[in-house]
Order: sequence, then structure tokens, then C-alpha cells
Amino acid sequence: MAAHTEKLTPAMKQFHHFKQKYPDCILFFRMGDFYETFYEDARTCSRVLGLTLTSRSKGENPIPLAGVPYHAVDGYLKKMLQAGYKVAVCEQVEDPRTAKGVVKRDVIRIVTPGTLTDDMLLTAKEDNFLCAVNLGINKAAAISWVDISTGHFFVQQLPAEELLDELMRLSPAECLMPDRRGELFEAESKKLAKEIGQLTGAIITERPAWYFDPHQSRQRLLKHFGTRTLEGFGIADADTVLIPAAGAIIEYLNETQKTALGHISAIRKIRREKFLQVDQTTLRSLEILRTIRTESKKGTLLNCLDETLTAMGGRLFKNWLCAPLCELGDIELRQDAVEEIKETDSKLADIRRLLSEICDTERIAARISTLRAGPKDLLALAGTLRKILLLRDILNTFAADLLMQLARECDSMDELAELLESAIEPECPSHLRDGGVIRAGFDKKLDSLRSVSKDGRSWLGNYQKQQIKRTGIANLKVGYNRVFGYYIEVSRSFADRAPADYIRKQTIKNAERYITEELKEYETRALTADEKALELEQQIFESLRRQTAQYVSRLQKLAFAVARCDCLTALAYLAKRRSYVRPKMTNGGELVIREGKHPVLAETLGPEFVPNDVELGSAKGDCLIITGPNMSGKSTYIRQVALLVLMAQTGSFIPAEDAAIGLVDRIFTRVGASDELVRGQSTFMVEMTETATSSTMPRENRLLFSTRSAAAQAHTTACPWPGPLPNTSQIGSGAAHFSPRTSTS
Repeated sequence: MAAHTEKLTPAMKQFHHFKQKYPDCILFFRMGDFYETFYEDARTCSRVLGLTLTSRSKGENPIPLAGVPYHAVDGYLKKMLQAGYKVAVCEQVEDPRTAKGVVKRDVIRIVTPGTLTDDMLLTAKEDNFLCAVNLGINKAAAISWVDISTGHFFVQQLPAEELLDELMRLSPAECLMPDRRGELFEAESKKLAKEIGQLTGAIITERPAWYFDPHQSRQRLLKHFGTRTLEGFGIADADTVLIPAAGAIIEYLNETQKTALGHISAIRKIRREKFLQVDQTTLRSLEILRTIRTESKKGTLLNCLDETLTAMGGRLFKNWLCAPLCELGDIELRQDAVEEIKETDSKLADIRRLLSEICDTERIAARISTLRAGPKDLLALAGTLRKILLLRDILNTFAADLLMQLARECDSMDELAELLESAIEPECPSHLRDGGVIRAGFDKKLDSLRSVSKDGRSWLGNYQKQQIKRTGIANLKVGYNRVFGYYIEVSRSFADRAPADYIRKQTIKNAERYITEELKEYETRALTADEKALELEQQIFESLRRQTAQYVSRLQKLAFAVARCDCLTALAYLAKRRSYVRPKMTNGGELVIREGKHPVLAETLGPEFVPNDVELGSAKGDCLIITGPNMSGKSTYIRQVALLVLMAQTGSFIPAEDAAIGLVDRIFTRVGASDELVRGQSTFMVEMTETATSSTMPRENRLLFSTRSAAAQAHTTACPWPGPLPNTSQIGSGAAHFSPRTSTS
């Protein structure tokens, strides 16, 4: 982009200023009713968005130009993000009608894949994570991730070799990494960035090394949270691995959002020992989130089990499946709640009806905090708060500890609901620019301005009748044109009867036109009534939004309570509809399942699926060698056991006659990695197909449960099979190994 700024208009000089400031972004430059792009940005937008490429000038050096309507910008932003671009939105920050010279503009936000807040740009039941990676010394690493659309902020330390697995599980939309140019491990960092991009699909954003400086990062975090220490979040103030990753997140959000981030009010340190570890290979092999061959959601465990009705419940349910519990007490709390809801048909139905009418409170709270909530957001929030009162009444009738806790957390915020209901028009438009957002009767001044606009014709009619009666001129009329405004028209033959207070305004062929002080006052009111009404509406709405922002913390707590209620109710509904049973969870070493079924295939095949048993960790031993011909069900059997254990530690009931399961802390699988069971394709069949295209996959099937004992875990990790596999002539033989939890764990 060659710029000769001395020859440019003031507006184009502004464009070049902001483009130089944000060179890695497509600049959407507001001009009137359009966001315009120029030069290479215009060519890119023309290609990606299918826009006609025109030019700003027709001289020797025409400037390429492509624009999008400002009122439809969200759809175009989504396409740009999907194509892998970042967009800097440069807005007019003063009224063009009152501006002296060029209208002032500024970049109000930078839209990137990891910093989205608008519903149109997000998937309702999926988190949208921005992640930052920090590599420490001695193979230590840390990752921090945030979903700005919900305010959830996390940090975790882990061995560097497990970094990719964790990132693949999180599936971030964007990943921040330090620009390591000139440093000794630049090659290693570049390789990691490439792997992250390839395996997760995340956009890699390199930031200067000072983003990850421990001291600066700590200061950023302290300033953001308004604390003197990070100890309250479980983070040591001297931690030089965790703090830089989290600090880089905050710096990037401040850089891109340019607004308050009050909804990100805490950071949670993830302690891996509290959750059953399911690495990415296991997630993939068990088809928990995506099927192996098509990467589809259909046919996965999540798709099969997710009966949640709210967006926030769906996001939490996915997290529950990916990170099952490892503490017996926590699992039993969930089981007790699921069981009690399951046994009450009418209450189950009532709760689900209420949940279906609850909005995504979590994301609305985030938009309120960042001052991006629209009229329909506030209206939906008011409706949700009214449902919370009814939900709380139902939850108060249960005896399960977790349900009683959720009842206490159902904060209906009646005063906020009343304010929003009284202020927002029930059939309000989506955008403030359309007017008609504030309800009649809420503000007297606004009602008066609207009355002037709506009742103008009746006022003019009455005024005309008054003047005819006053003057006795029957053909007197009151009119309006854009050039001269309002006037009283009197024919030439009656001009001498015009009252003394009539001020001559215009002479036409057969009449005289006059104005009066009263009509002039009406003209001032009428011509500016709509404009003033809209301006006042915007002021009232901004005040409402600021008042609602004071409730953000309470709204987030409420959203979390509703999400948990949704997950528990979904599990209860699932258990009732499919006749699932409650597994007995223990701290022992048993794994006994009678008449168990693969949760996905049992739904697909119905009565054709044959239930089966498993008994491990007892006197019969903790090792099974499974052999059989191709497509005989070996992979299905092994996967089934792993999935039922995972479901049980999530707190779910399972498809079986009965079960007793000792807690495990890790599931490792390498189970027919190329099978797609729902499609009826075996490992052998898939491998033959892949061989034909010069691609082979291992045929070994293996399921391993490790103990929580450090010694046993070290053994199973170093030697995943307790001894050599026996010789077998069957192709695709399998093995299952259960290491029971020892008394020292």
C-alpha cells in the first residue's frame, strides 16, 4: 500500500494512520452508512466476502474500495474470521452533523477468533477459548485460557510433553505465543506453534516477548483483579511459569477490546488430580466429541447423551464429559441429585419446561459488562429472572444436598427484573438505531417527544381550525414544505384580513404565506422531536445497561447454578427415558458391570445390541485378553467399558443391569483407532481402504486404566502391558487391563 499522505483527503489520512497502527488486521473504516476497506484490504474483502471491487477515485492512481453496510456488519465479520483474518473496527466517535472538519474516528475493538462476544459469531453450546502458552525451564509449561463471552478464566501448569494433548482437548479458537526471534529456542517455539495450529485449528497470534514478562504480567493481573496478591487464586506470587501465560491473556484483551472486562472477575487454577485424566488420544479413540473418520458430532458420546436445554448447560455438560470427577463424595452428590429428579415425573417435566425458556444468561452478562448488550438481551434477561423464581420454588422441594444448594443460588433479582420489564418495550427492535426500545410511560420527557411526533397532524388540524375561526377566512390553510418549513397560507383576496401577529414568510402567485410565534415553536419541536426522542432513548438505555452491569457478578453465579441444574436434569431425563441405572462407586479396586451396553451403539441398534458383562479387579484378576474374528465386537466391548466408567465418574447413570466401579484417575485407549462403529466399519475394513491409498493404521486394540497411586502409575506408564502378549493368529486382537486403586493411594 503506497501512501502519499500529502495528496490524500483528511479521511484517507485517518485511514492510513489506523492501518499503520494495526497492520495485521483488516481495517473496517466507518464512512456514513458503510464500513469501507481500501487497497489490499479491499481486494481481500472482495475475494472473501464476494463484494464488488470498485475504486475511490478515478484518476491516475485509483484506490481499490469495497464496503459493507454498517447495520449488517456482524455477518461479514463472521465470514472474515472463518477465513482466518482479524478485523479492526474503526468507528465514527462524534456526530457527523456537529463535527467541524473531518469526523473523529477511532478503533473501538479488534475482532479476533478468540475474542468474540456477539451471539451471531458464536456457537451456543461451545466455549470459544483464547489461549496463551508459556514454556518454562526444566520441561515445565503453563497454559492459560479464557472465554471472554462468559468470563471464565483458567490457568494450569503441566509437563511440556502433555501440552499438545491439553490444547487439543480445549480446542482454542486462538492461541497466543511469544515472538522468540533471536532466542536460542526459536526453532522449538516455531515448531510448537505449527503443531498447535495444525492439530487444533487455532489461529496462532505471536506477541512481543514483554507480554510474557513475569513481573509485568503479575502487575497486570493485580491491577485487573484489584488485589495485592494472587495467593487468593491459588497462584504463588513468585510463580514464573503460570503468571506470564495469564498476564499475556489480560494484555491481549485490553489491546483488542478497549472496554471494561469486569465480568472476568477471577482466575481458577486447574488442579489435574481432581479430575479423571482423558487425553486427546482417548477422546478421539472413544469418539467422545468427534467421530474419527468424519470429525462429525453425530454418533459421538456427547451427541448421544446431551439432553441439556440451555446454552450454558450444554457448554458445562461438555466440560463434565471431558473432565469427569475423581472424588467419591463429589460423584455421589451428583448421583443423589440425578436420582431424586429422576423419580419425580412432574417436577422433572416442570424443570425442563422452565429451562427451555431461560436465555444464555452467562453470555448476556458478559455483553452487559462490555457495554455491548442490545435491547433484546435485556428483555430476555428480564424474562429469565421471572422463570428463576419458579425454578427456585421447585428445587426447594428436593432433599438432595446439591439441589438444595442450587435452590439457594437461584437469585431471581426481582428488583432488576421489575426495572427491565418496566423500561423495555415487549416487542422492541433488535437495535437502538431503530427507536421504539423504551416502553411508553417509563419516561415522561420521552413520551412528550413521541407525542409531538405522533400527534403532529392532529395538532396542525386543530391549529388550522382555530385560525379560521379567529380570522373568519374559510379557505385559510396550514401547510409545510422542506424549504420554508411550516406556514399559514391566505389567498390574496383575504390578505388584508391577516392579523397583526402574522409574520409574512413568502409570497406566491395567488397567496401569501405567514408564520406565527406559536407555529414557529411547534416547528422547532416537531422537526427535532424524532431526533431528540431517539437520542433520549439511547441515553435511557445506556443508563439501564449501566444499572444492570452492577448485577453482573450475581448474574454469573446464577448462570452457573442454572447450568448445573440443566446438566443434572438432563442426566435424570436421560436415565429415565433410557432406563439407565445408578452405578455403585467405591474407593476399592473392582470393576463389575452386568448386562452393560455401549451407550451410543445401544441407541443406534436398539434391541439388536447384545448386552455383556465385565468383571475385573476381583479374584478373577485384572487382565482380559480379547480375541475373535473381524467385526466380532472386540473394539466395541473395550470402548464400552471405558465409556461406562467415564459416564459413571461424570455422575451419570449408565446402561446396565447393575454396576460396581472403583474410582480410576486415568483412561488410556488405543482402540481400533480407525473404526467408526456407528457406520459399521471395522478396523480391518478401514485399514484395507487406507492401505489402498498408501496409508496404514496400527491394528492393536488396548484399554488401560491406571491407579491414582504414584508408584502404580509410574509402572503402567512405563510398561502399559504387564507382560508380553500371547501369540495369536487373529487379526486385530485386543487387550484390556485394569489396575485397581491401591490402599496407599
